[in-house]
Amino acid sequence: MGIGETIKGTIKEKAGDALDNEHLKAEGDAQQTRGEEETKATESKTEAQAHEKKADALAQEQDALEN
Repeated sequence: MGIGETIKGTIKEKAGDALDNEHLKAEGDAQQTRGEEETKATESKTEAQAHEKKADALAQEQDALEN
């Protein structure tokens, strides 16, 4: 979702520039920012999942050493 919103926002912003339409430019800018934030959220979730997997692996290793 994020990258698509960013691209659509960029296109709207450029169209607003070309058409001298401030409303379209503002709409495009807002959509672009939304897309960037969605991308950051997705990246953060992915990173968190990687940390969870690492923690699980370390917990299994610890359990194996304790038994």
